[in-house]
Amino acid sequence: MFRLNSTCLHRARTVALLGTAAVAVLFASTAAAVAKTTLLVYTALEDEQLQPYKDAFEKANPDIEIKWVRDSTGVITARILAEKNHPQADAIWGLAATSIAKFESDNMLLPYAPKNLSTISATYRDPKSPPSWFGMDVWGATICFNTAAAAEQHLPKPQSWKDLTKPVYKGKIIMADPASSGTGYFDVTAWLQLFGEQGGWQYMDALDRNVAQYNHSGSAPCTMAASGEYPIGISFEYRAATLKAQGAPIDLVFPSEGLGWDLEAFAIMKNTTKPDAAKKLADFASSREANQLYAQSYAITAVPGTAKALPNVPANYQSMLVKNDFSWAANHRSQILAQWSQRYASKAETRQ
Repeated sequence: MFRLNSTCLHRARTVALLGTAAVAVLFASTAAAVAKTTLLVYTALEDEQLQPYKDAFEKANPDIEIKWVRDSTGVITARILAEKNHPQADAIWGLAATSIAKFESDNMLLPYAPKNLSTISATYRDPKSPPSWFGMDVWGATICFNTAAAAEQHLPKPQSWKDLTKPVYKGKIIMADPASSGTGYFDVTAWLQLFGEQGGWQYMDALDRNVAQYNHSGSAPCTMAASGEYPIGISFEYRAATLKAQGAPIDLVFPSEGLGWDLEAFAIMKNTTKPDAAKKLADFASSREANQLYAQSYAITAVPGTAKALPNVPANYQSMLVKNDFSWAANHRSQILAQWSQRYASKAETRQ
C-alpha cells in the first residue's frame, strides 16, 4: 500500500489551508464590493436627467448607489410632508426650494455645509450656518407658442401675461396645476407678487376664463403645445428649449412683466440612517462637476462660471426673473393652494 510520509502530509495540509484562506479572502473582497450603501433620494428632476446624475455620482462614489423616487414637485412635497412622522427618504436632490424651505421650517432637515459650499452663490442657498439646503439651478416660466397652430387659428403671439387674458385666447391655453407642479406654483406666486394679492387673484380669474385645462406636470403644457393639441402652453424654459431644438414649431415667449421661477435644491433629511453617505451626495451635488451637469439644461446654476448660453434662452434671462420671496411662498403654500383649488380646480386634469 502506498503511504504519504509526514513531510508530504504537512505540505498537503499547508496547501489546503492556504487554499481555504485564499477562498475566504476572495469571498470577503467580493462581499465588500457587493455591499453598497443605498440612498433613497426623492426628486422632481426631469426623467431624462436622472440617469446622468446617478451615473456621475456613483462613478465618484462606487460604494454608494442611488434609488430614485420621482414625481412632480407638488406630489413629492405632499409625500414628504405626509411621511413627516415616519420619514422614508435619505435625501432630496432636485426639488423646489420653496418646498424645501417648508421642510426646514418644520424641522425635517439635517443642516450640513458641503465641501463646496463656498463656491455656491449666496443668493442660491440657505443663509444659515450650516445651511439646511443649497440650490442647484434656476428654472423659470416660459410660454410655449405653437406658431403653426396659431397661424391656422389666426392667433397673435402674446407678449405679456396680461395678453393671455384677451378673449381671442379663450380655450386655447393650458398650464400646470400648482397643487402638483412646481412650475404651476411659481407662476401663481409670481402673479401674486407682481400684481399684489387682490390684483393677482383678479388676473388669475381672467386667465382662467381662457384656460382649457390645468395639467399635472410642468412639462405637459409645452409638450401638448408642441404637438399642436393646444396653441399655447404655460411651461418652463428647459422643456420649451428642448422641444424647439427637436424641431417642434414653437416660439419661446418670455412675458414682459417678469418670470416666475424657483430653485432646484438639495437637502438631507434629518432622520436619515445613512448620514455619511448622504453627506457624500451633498458634497457631489454642490460640486463644480455637478453644476456643469445642471448647466446642460439650465441657463443659471448655483456655482458661478458653470452656466453657459443656451439656444433660444435670452442672454439677459436672469434680469427677467421676478423678485421672489421664498420664505413667503413656502409659509403660505397651504393657503394659496387652498384658494386656487377653490377657484379653479374644476379644470384640473384627473391624474391616472
